[in-house]
Parts: sequence; structure tokens; C-alpha cells
Amino acid sequence: MATAVQKITLSSSRDIPFNRLVLSQSNVRRVKAGISIEELAEDIARRGLLQGLNVRAVIDADGVETGMYEIPAGGRRYRALELLVKRKRLARTAPVPCIVREGGIAEEDSLAENVQRAPLHPLDQFRAFLALREKGQSEEEIAAAFFVSVAVVKQRLKLASLSQKLLDTYAEDGLSLDQLMAFTVSGDHERQEQVLERLAQTYDKQPYAIRRMLTEGAVRASDKRARFIGIEAYETAGGTVLRDLFQSDDGGWLQDVTLVDRMVAEKLAAEADAIRSEGWKWIEVAPDFAYGHTYGLRQLRGEPAPVTEEEEAARETAQAEYDRLSEEYADADELPEETDARLGELEAMLEAFEAPPVVFDPAEVVRAGAFVSIAQDGKLRVERGYVRPEDEVPVEEDQDRPAESHDGSAMPSTPLQEAATPDAPAEPEEEDGLTPISDRLLTELTTHRTLGLRHALGEQPDVAFLAAVHALTLKAFYAYGSDSCLELDLKSVSFNAQAPGLNDSVSAEAIRVRHESWAKALPKEPGTLWDTLSGWEHDSRAALFAHVVSLSVNAVHEAWNRRPRAFAHADRLAQAVSLDMAAAGWKPTVDTFLGRVTKARILLAVTEAKGERAAERIAHLKKGDMAREAETLLADSGWLPEALRTQPCDIAGEEAAEKDGATAMGDSEDLADSEEPEAISPPIAAE
Repeated sequence: MATAVQKITLSSSRDIPFNRLVLSQSNVRRVKAGISIEELAEDIARRGLLQGLNVRAVIDADGVETGMYEIPAGGRRYRALELLVKRKRLARTAPVPCIVREGGIAEEDSLAENVQRAPLHPLDQFRAFLALREKGQSEEEIAAAFFVSVAVVKQRLKLASLSQKLLDTYAEDGLSLDQLMAFTVSGDHERQEQVLERLAQTYDKQPYAIRRMLTEGAVRASDKRARFIGIEAYETAGGTVLRDLFQSDDGGWLQDVTLVDRMVAEKLAAEADAIRSEGWKWIEVAPDFAYGHTYGLRQLRGEPAPVTEEEEAARETAQAEYDRLSEEYADADELPEETDARLGELEAMLEAFEAPPVVFDPAEVVRAGAFVSIAQDGKLRVERGYVRPEDEVPVEEDQDRPAESHDGSAMPSTPLQEAATPDAPAEPEEEDGLTPISDRLLTELTTHRTLGLRHALGEQPDVAFLAAVHALTLKAFYAYGSDSCLELDLKSVSFNAQAPGLNDSVSAEAIRVRHESWAKALPKEPGTLWDTLSGWEHDSRAALFAHVVSLSVNAVHEAWNRRPRAFAHADRLAQAVSLDMAAAGWKPTVDTFLGRVTKARILLAVTEAKGERAAERIAHLKKGDMAREAETLLADSGWLPEALRTQPCDIAGEEAAEKDGATAMGDSEDLADSEEPEAISPPIAAE
């Protein structure tokens, strides 16, 4: 006969006045955790006590109940109630729901209540927030009810709005919370699921890889095109911005690239129409122009527009207000938002007064033109007053003196190379092994290095003077003067080859600013230049000399023009000016390097910068994915390819000038992107 199962009996529950409750020393919770007592008290005041207290009757020495009850489980709730009583928001005799325990061990009850409690899965919390939002509560109300920031509510609502497939995978521990957060960059469920499938086939499942895959092809909000048209205008036109609520995203990503390009073209065209109304013969418009695009054109020298009495009064008023606000908030740790904005407006006004518009001779304006483009900071760049050779007024040449070598162009020099660059061969297909990089890529890298050399040399007059003396001495005392990379004929400031981002590089901008500064300091007519320079101090003349000499630097590798001794001198010059191309702003990206070399070179770069373990993590990837992952790994690492490195002075010996051209630059066939297992030769003779 089967034994009957004994039924359990639950502890009774009853309401006990608050003033008859006391804390128990049997409560196992000693360390504060979770939300504060103040927040819990506010929650109880808002919605009442959701969970009763676990109590036991207090027994005196004779074993008789005293009418008081101690609380081994529920101490935080008791303290929250106590706080409400102290603040007179709850009566001292208010009934409190309690479960009265008898028998057993009080410490066991306290431990069980805390240990047996299952925490809420994050996904359930995300969905609960979404349910509250759908039932009419605002994000601010939800944040106030659960004592979190509005940003946290937005993050959790964003997580709850992900594709159901992603949420199911997360619920089954197929994704971590960090990975799930990365998917919120895109609100497109189809795109999210596509990336989830790709993620299953790749080794690197880090959140940054997910964000990168979701934003492929999008335009960063920090891109100069996006800054030019403005994010608000783009969104008003129907564009979508991908945002990351969990990490700094530098403004996000503009997803509709076609819309961005159309808006850029339309705004540039409108700006160009306004400039065309000034009377220029021609206007060229583009988001960007190649470096040296003004070569061969004479730049007009205008005069600053006279300042009217009204403008001078406005400047003085703006300066007075700026000084007053600056003095008023001089000791403030943080400026009020309105004051900060006003100071910014005043600074812009004062800067505009410091750079008045330039007025040109109307007779010259009708023969000249302007370039309209976008500067690196997203502002409109207008380069006015350039005259093409065919638009120049014919003049009768003075036979009593030789023609001047300077044609009045914006940056006084002539081409680096007179021969045209032959069509560059197509980059070879991918093969295994490690071989020298291609001629085409080496040319682009050395154009960046040449700009870096120009900028650095222009900053160091003594080295520039030495370089000039060296080059001129070669020409004066030796039959061949090819041992210098300086071309003191100043043939060109442009390049036959254009590397990606060359015109917007740090060096290009620094050279442009420096050149414009010198142009403003020089007289308008060349006939008075000698007297002007004669009146300058030695340091000023030397600095101008350094700038002019720096424009002649040509350290560009070109397959058709082998100059091993000039390249060796470029290395010496780089050492003399302590050239650091990483500090000059060059970074290894997919466009500038990583997408242009073989997988073996990508892995070598990552190994050199981050170690073998980092390289092993991406070794299994396809070349395109490997290049993108390597760009992230090498960001801000300071790593440079060999062609951009400056060797320490004690490494580069006299043998550099003795190396054969093919050895120095690598055989033209071996410089293809196909790889062989042999060790590579250095691309530039610098050892």
C-alpha cells in the first residue's frame, strides 16, 4: 500500500504595525548592493511594497513572545520604510505585510531569500521598457520610475527594437551583450541578419567588427562632405543617420551616399553661382582638387577691402562684448551653454574682421577664375584670382634683360618632371608569399613622404640652407649634380602621381597656409622685391629661403625615373629634419596602403605594430576583410611602411649611395603585388 505524501504548510502572513518591527542580527546581507535605500524608498512611495517582509516573533528570556518581530530577511525594505517614516511620509503604526516564520534557522531563511532569487534577464528588462513605452510612458517617465538616466532608457529601447532573430540568438547565449549593442548601429533588420550570418563565418566576432560591417559604404558624419551639407539638412532631405548609442561614434554614419553626393553637388553649384556673379571668367567646382592644381597659373594680388565706419564700430562692439563676457566668466569651471555659444559667435565675427575680403582689379577679374571646393574642416574653400596662360594679355618682352624665371604662380616653381608619366601597369593579382610592394603604390607612398619632407624642411631654415648649398655646390663644381633630391630650378610643386587624400593631408595644408602667409608679406610688384628683402632681418630672409627651398624637394619614386643617389639623399635629409610621417598625419588605411598590398604584407604590418597574436587573429580572413580589420588594429599605432620610415642616423651609412638602382628600389618585376616566399628587399636604399 502506497504511503500518502505529506502536504506542506506555508507560513502565515499578516499585517504588522511598523513600530513593532526591528532588524535582526541574523540577516546575512552585510554589504550594500543594488539600488540605494533612498531610491527603494521612492519606489515604495510610488507603487507600494511589492514584496512582504520575512519576520520571526521576538522571545524574551522566559520564552514568551514580546509582541515585537525581528526581520532576518527584508532588511533593505525595512530601512526604506524607516526612511519614509522619518520623513513623515508613512505613519509609525502603518501595517506592513509580513510572512511570520516559525522553526528552522533565521540565517537560513535570510540566505535562501537572497540566493534563490533569480535575476531578471537583460532581454526581459529591454522588452519591459519597450512595453511601458508602447503603453504611453515617455522615456523621461520610465527613467524617473526606475532611477536611471534617459540615455539608459534609450539604449534599452534600442536593444529591444533589434531583429527578433538577433534577440533570440542573444537569449540562447549565441551573442554577448556587447555584440548585441554593436548591432544597434543599424535599424535595418534585414541588414542586421545579414551581418549575423557573416559573423558566423568569420573568426573575428568583436563588437568593432560588427559595427564596421554594418556601416560599410556609409559616409562618416566627420567626413568633410557631411560637415559641408550639415546633418540636419541631410535628415530633412530624407537621409538616414546610423548612430551608436553605446559608444562615441563621432556623429554617426550617413547611410544614403547618393543623397550626400547630390546635396554636395547642389550646394557647391549654388555657392559657385554666387561667386560667378563677382565677374570671374571661369569657375571650376569639385568637392576636392588634386594637390598642385594651381600650378602654372598666375595668382592675382588683390587689396584688402577698406573698412567702413559701420564695420569698425561693429568690430569694437563685438570686441567689447567678448572682453566683458570673458572677464565675467574668467573663474567659472564651466560656461553656461548660451554664453559659450555667444562667445563662439563673437570669435567668428572678430576673425572675419581680421580677414577682410580681397578686392581685385576689375580689368583682371574678367580674365581670371576661381576654384570652389570643400576644405578638410567641411567649410567652403574658394581660391580666387587665377589666370590661365592663354588668358594672359600679350606683352612685348624686354630684350635688354633675360625673362624672369618666376611666372607669378601661387607657389613659385616649375614641374618636378617634364616627361609625362606612362600609363601605370595594372596591379598584379594576389599570390602567396612576401614580395616588394608595387611601383604604383611606392610612388604614392613617396609622394606623401615628399610632402612631409617639404613641410619639415620648410620649418628648419638651417637644414634647408645646408641642403641648398649642397645642391648648388654639386652643380658648380661637379660634372653631374644628381646626388641631391632638391631641384633648385623649382620646376614644380605638383605631382604627376596623386595619392588618396594628398591635397587634404596635414603637410599639404601646412604648406598652403605657410605659402599664403609669405605671399601676403611680399610686395605686389616684383620690381620692389629686392628692396623689400633687403630691409628684412636675416631670420626672416632665412625662413623665406627655407620655404622656397622646401618646394623643390622631390623624393617621389617613379618606375620610369630611377634616381638611387637622390633617394639616398632624401633619406639623409629626412634624418636631418627628424621627419616622422606618423606625426605628419599619415595613417595606414585600406585606401592608402592595406588594400593595395598582399595579405603577407598586411600580416607583417600588424605583427610589427601589435605582435604575432594580433596577426594570428586575422590571418584566416579574406584580403578585403583582413585589410579593414588591420586598419582598425593599426589606428593610432604610429606604424609606417618602410618607404615612409626615417632611419636613425647611425644606421644609414655611406653604402646607401653605392647601392644599385634596381637593388635600392627593387626590380620592377619583383615590385608587383604577387608574393614569393623569399625575404623582401628594402624599397628604399636606407641601410
